[in-house]
Amino acid sequence: MDGMKLQQRAAERVRELPDAELTHPFGAEWDVYKVRGKVFMLLTEVPGEPVVILKAAPDDARLLREAYEDITPGYHMNKKHWITLNPHGRLDAELVDDLVTESYLLVVDKLPGRDRPVDPATFGRSSRP
Repeated sequence: MDGMKLQQRAAERVRELPDAELTHPFGAEWDVYKVRGKVFMLLTEVPGEPVVILKAAPDDARLLREAYEDITPGYHMNKKHWITLNPHGRLDAELVDDLVTESYLLVVDKLPGRDRPVDPATFGRSSRP
């Protein structure tokens, strides 16, 4: 998936997430997505290539970096808790959707219960057995 398609896919998934908002606190070259004021995704270019930066559980981040050469430590972020999705590799649309959703849910899970727009334990999961 090339960089523009990667970013477009990630941004499309965000549109389906309750209370997600696009902000530009670092200037026009950084799309920063937040839920209830907390960052869960950033889109920018590094160096000149569009990338997606997402929050990830530390163990998941490590495993993802080992499994995919196009997933690297979070650019300008805490390397333990953030990952960068780079273009031109094996990342498919379903994986991008899943990683964006997981990043969102990690942030929602840390919000006070009354501020959570969804229940992170059940959001997006089928009610069928």
